[in-house]
Amino acid sequence: MRFSRVLARALDARSARVPCDVSAIEKELALRIPTPRVTALLCVALLAVAGAPSRAAAAKPKPAPNPAAARPVPATNAPREGDFVLKDFKFRSGETLPELKLHYLTLGAPRRDSTGNIANAVLILHGTGGTGRQFLSPQFANVLYPAGGLLDTTRMYLILPDGIGHGRSSKPSDGLKMKFPKYDYDDMVEAQYRLVTEYLGVKKLRLVMGTSMGGMQTWVWAEAHPEAMRALMPLACNPVELAGRNRLWRAMIVDAIKSDPAWHDGDYVNPPSSGLRTAADLLIIAGTAPALMQREMPKRDTVERYLDRTLASRMAQLDANDLLYQIDASRDYNPEPNLEKITAPLVWVNSADDFINPPELDFAAKLMPRVKHGRFVLIPASDRTHGHGTHTWAEFWKDELAALLKDSEGP
Repeated sequence: MRFSRVLARALDARSARVPCDVSAIEKELALRIPTPRVTALLCVALLAVAGAPSRAAAAKPKPAPNPAAARPVPATNAPREGDFVLKDFKFRSGETLPELKLHYLTLGAPRRDSTGNIANAVLILHGTGGTGRQFLSPQFANVLYPAGGLLDTTRMYLILPDGIGHGRSSKPSDGLKMKFPKYDYDDMVEAQYRLVTEYLGVKKLRLVMGTSMGGMQTWVWAEAHPEAMRALMPLACNPVELAGRNRLWRAMIVDAIKSDPAWHDGDYVNPPSSGLRTAADLLIIAGTAPALMQREMPKRDTVERYLDRTLASRMAQLDANDLLYQIDASRDYNPEPNLEKITAPLVWVNSADDFINPPELDFAAKLMPRVKHGRFVLIPASDRTHGHGTHTWAEFWKDELAALLKDSEGP
């Protein structure tokens, strides 16, 4: 109704504490409502404007059972976005790209020490298929970024890049498709290093941390640039060559996409939906936790509803060319031979219910003695942990981060 909209506008004016043009409201009502009713209805509107408490004052938000999951990132922490273009970037494959774009977000502002160097920069690296924006999620940002938090954005300068092949950085789906250079994790880290040092002017990072693929790249950073950071925190990963089941489920995704009749070597007209469906199925299983899913989906129909709701949205986020490149980028990853090169304090965090990095493989017992200042933490499984995805739920490992930052304090 016309009157409802006019009344709503009056209430909005009251709520926002701005002047309300009563004559304009009366005129607008008169256009649509017979004159005998105008006075009565206008009285209702004016009484509402004059007497109703503002919505901002009257609303009393209910306490959220999980504050971290309920609140958005505060507006004062809004990220700043930018692009770093690397000219004639040469990949380890020997291929070059005339212009490689690396997109990034930053939170906070750089602060310089007595020597003039930026001393508060933190690099946070995302997982396969993700972007730097994933670290704005409440379960991560609302635990770490608020005032007094471990990564308080009034004190820290956070750098959140989109890796090569991801997000708004250069990637196959921009147009080159399968002619895009065959990048790997070393290429991704080299581009990140140049973003941090050449473009943002950071000589030494306060912390490098990452989740899943970003955790693996944290190990690459630690060996390729051991003097470039004061502390390291790889999450949900292992510092070994990807083999066994971890390689197998990735190979299944590649096989499913390339076996789809619509694939056409990446020059498809319609997306290879059958292959992408299999890929999405495998990605869902790999990233979830058994106890949590049993609690949240205790009946057959709840499972079916979850799959109907989730699968379509996951498929919509996937590009076949980009996904193949993202998975193939791990082909040469293997920090194990050079662990002794790591000099900065390091805390490696995995979860006991991680499908991708199961604790039964027990890599930590063999490898951690070779990391000079390293420590391994295994988060116990429960019906609250998120399997591989626990890496982004900071409540489970924030105490370990606090200890790492304290141990790596320096002049």
